[in-house]
Amino acid sequence: MEILIEDPITTCLSPSVYDMICKLGFEARENCDISSIVTQNGEVCWTTITDCVVYTESDKHYVTYFQQREYLYSQGLDYGGSVRLLGPVCQAVHLHLSSLTKGQFETRYSSGFQWTGVPELFPEMFDALGSLQSLAISLSLMKLTSCLERALADVYLLIGKECPFLLRDLIASEELSQVFGQSVMDVLKVFVGSPCGLNLRNVLWHGFAAPEEIPPKYCSMMILLTAGLGQLLKGYLQQTKFTLAHRPFITLTSLEDLIVFPDVTYEVLSVLEEVMKKSTFIIKIMLPYWEVALLNFKSHRFADCAILLLVQLETGLRKVFATVNKCPKRLLTAESTALYTTFDEILAKHLNDGKINQLPLFLGEPAMEFLWDFLNHQEGPRLRDRLSHGEISLPEFPKEAANQLLAFSFVLLLRFIDEDLLSVFKQEKAAVRALVSVAEAYGTRCHPVSQLKKQVLNCERSIGVWPLLPLPEGSEREAQRSEGNSEINACHSLITEIVAELCHHVPETHRVPHDSEHLPPEKWPQLLRELCSIPVRTLFCPRAVLEVLAVLRKIGAHCHRVCDQVAACAELRRRQWEDRSLRSRQRRNYLRLVHSIKLLSPVLYLILLLVALELVNIHVVLGKNTSEYQQYLRFLKSVLQYTENLAAYTSQDKNKWDEAVNLTQEPLQGCPQPTCRDAQPSPALLAGLASQEGLSTACSGFSAVRDERGGRRWGGRAV
Repeated sequence: MEILIEDPITTCLSPSVYDMICKLGFEARENCDISSIVTQNGEVCWTTITDCVVYTESDKHYVTYFQQREYLYSQGLDYGGSVRLLGPVCQAVHLHLSSLTKGQFETRYSSGFQWTGVPELFPEMFDALGSLQSLAISLSLMKLTSCLERALADVYLLIGKECPFLLRDLIASEELSQVFGQSVMDVLKVFVGSPCGLNLRNVLWHGFAAPEEIPPKYCSMMILLTAGLGQLLKGYLQQTKFTLAHRPFITLTSLEDLIVFPDVTYEVLSVLEEVMKKSTFIIKIMLPYWEVALLNFKSHRFADCAILLLVQLETGLRKVFATVNKCPKRLLTAESTALYTTFDEILAKHLNDGKINQLPLFLGEPAMEFLWDFLNHQEGPRLRDRLSHGEISLPEFPKEAANQLLAFSFVLLLRFIDEDLLSVFKQEKAAVRALVSVAEAYGTRCHPVSQLKKQVLNCERSIGVWPLLPLPEGSEREAQRSEGNSEINACHSLITEIVAELCHHVPETHRVPHDSEHLPPEKWPQLLRELCSIPVRTLFCPRAVLEVLAVLRKIGAHCHRVCDQVAACAELRRRQWEDRSLRSRQRRNYLRLVHSIKLLSPVLYLILLLVALELVNIHVVLGKNTSEYQQYLRFLKSVLQYTENLAAYTSQDKNKWDEAVNLTQEPLQGCPQPTCRDAQPSPALLAGLASQEGLSTACSGFSAVRDERGGRRWGGRAV
């Protein structure tokens, strides 16, 4: 339990940003005639708006010249002057929209919203404006900027190829200026495209603006600008005969791996309502965001709930970050010349000046792992990025994701309340104890280490099914009579010895008990599961560790591909055998498949054990010098090459089962390797092991086996 000193924070906007958003647009008092801004039919008069954009004197000639050509953007905008002149225009637009009924609004402007791909959002925004609730207006602006960014990116792809990731770069692009005109894009820069302007998107999405600090007229203006952009785009599409295609939304997959907290019950919600008022994690001016997040959760508006929670988690964590790192000024929005303090820096290991960030130490690994899983890891849901960039369909946002965020937020808030009150909640509420217990035991699900463990276990399960694959009558007997069984038995024996040597490097607490001299093959799956249960440090992994993990994951991916291909081919050929639809050559090929499984199964287990052992000892690579590290990588890449070749031979279009067996036998038996026409030549699978250039922990074991067997040298290395 930690208590932050409750400072009387009245704003999280720096003075210049506060003036830009809350004052400059109100200095000019003249009234604007709405008919000069928008017609009775809802057509936006862009000239009136663009005439309010002011350019710096030194760049006026430069801007005028390039505006005529309309393909380069201006660097010389006077943002303050532009906001002053646009203020009365925004006010006129706001009064205009406020005077309309919902039916009138939809009749005049609905066609202008179609290009966004989510026109249904805009009637909701209109309702928010009519409600006069500042928080609803702020939430509407967040959703508007995210869908606008997504739509602008779709327009960009009409001309360009690789779309910029950031909204400001998108708005500044030559491609969009070709479609909409440079002067129109300069208007967008003033509102959402530059930290020098109003910067509404970033100020809201990064949690700097309190609900009352965003003037409603800017939301009204952004709605009208979006409709006006749709009108301009319609003309451009008619002229060019292009068709605007919307990219599909991203579906959040594999969420089941991330569901660790139980459902948030009404009992927990009632406690949370009380905790929110007492937790020093929450800045008091931001409390309404938390309250509405809860209301949205209860109303099953899960995307709205998640948006508000994510924004306020960043705000609260920024407060903790500024406190523990003794940099209170970082709580405020930065100027255009400096970086904002956002999740990227808050969750990093080091500060910008190279010092250790104290926040991870303060929060602890479980909380940091949760935040990295949900926000940062490439194979995680990356909720904040995807919501803020408009990549997720809001109506389809899953309840499970909102539930996990809400439960985590609740536990985090509990850490910043009075200790006596916390004890009362824990003693009286079993649901609270359960959530705290889960949070304290959280381990990463989306880090490459976790993904590799998942790969290994999936492969193990797939190989375990092979003995259960039904074989047609007579096929196994014919396979037994085929040549090469003695060689396969010899290889199987060698693999068993190698596995026995590997077992010496398994931590004693996770060794599998057995009575025989060597660990019997039926217990290899148990050993794999034991190895995958060993915790591995994941937070802030060094680059060398991540590089090794990447190679190990590629090995695992090819092993999984081989497993799937063998199972699929065996099932297909079995049906064809029983249907008597196999030609004689296909029949022989099927027998080769049955024959090859006897070797492929143990060798895949061997590779998976190798991968699992290397994973357990992954941080040992940090103790290697450059030469040792490069040798180690070369060894892993030789194993990767073998698995790539094996995947090529066992693919459905190749079905080269004899070649797959030979590919495996050669390095095990020390035979010369023939040229493979269908896959890249593979280095000997165990060469690196036997020459002690490979395993961090187990290479000596392989060497011992090879020395006893009198392994021959091939290409200067034991094979």
